[in-house]
Parts: sequence; structure tokens; C-alpha cells
Amino acid sequence: MEIRELDAERERRDAVPILRQLWSDADPEEIVAWTGADEYHLFGRFDGEDLAGVAGVQLGNHLHHARIAWLYDLVVDDPRRGEGHGTALLEHVEAWAAERNCEYVALASPLDEGAVHEYYESREYEKWGYVIEKEL
Repeated sequence: MEIRELDAERERRDAVPILRQLWSDADPEEIVAWTGADEYHLFGRFDGEDLAGVAGVQLGNHLHHARIAWLYDLVVDDPRRGEGHGTALLEHVEAWAAERNCEYVALASPLDEGAVHEYYESREYEKWGYVIEKEL
């Protein structure tokens, strides 16, 4: 098993089918574009040559934390879920963020995703507040 950053466009294109399991309404070219942004880092978990899951993160400064790693995407290919790939990716992101002097790893999750919340809480993530938004 190996986790590495997916820098090349070809590698990011290979990750699109997995990312579309989370972002099903996103156009594949849109996904390739945002995963290629300078501030965005996409990590892939490989089982041999097979991509089993991905995690996308961006470093930033926020008012309530001096420096955080914002986890935009953590997706394991549906048939590979439950094999530990998500936990391995999350632990990799945490270590990567700590090496870059981040105080926290943070993410947003829809209110109705109870199993997702339970997963993160089992990994010692705390509900800090709410993301409140308005579509324009």
C-alpha cells in the first residue's frame, strides 16, 4: 500500500471516477481543473497499481484557527470501502498537515450524513460549529 500526491494531470484524471462518487454533479473537466489548482493537494491511496481512494486538502488561515488543513474530499472507491483506505488517507493528511505547522484538520459535512459524522468523531474530530451558507 502506498499514498502519494497526485500531481500530474493524468493522475488527477485517473482520480475523477472516485471523486465523482462524492461530487456526482460535477463535470469531469471541472474536477480536473480544481484538483490542479496551486493551493490544492490531492493524495491517492494505491493498492499495487489500483487507486483505492483519494483525499484533497488545502492549507489556509482562518479566523478561529491560525493555520488549518481543510479537507475538501475524502473518498474511497465504493467497492473498496471498509478496507482501511480512508483511515490511512486521513492519517496521512493529518501527518502532512502537522509537518506544515497546521493546528487542525477541518472539514464540512452535510447535516444528514450521520455515519460520516460518527466516523470522524471516532477519529477524535470534534463538531466545532456550523457551516452556514446562502446560494447566490
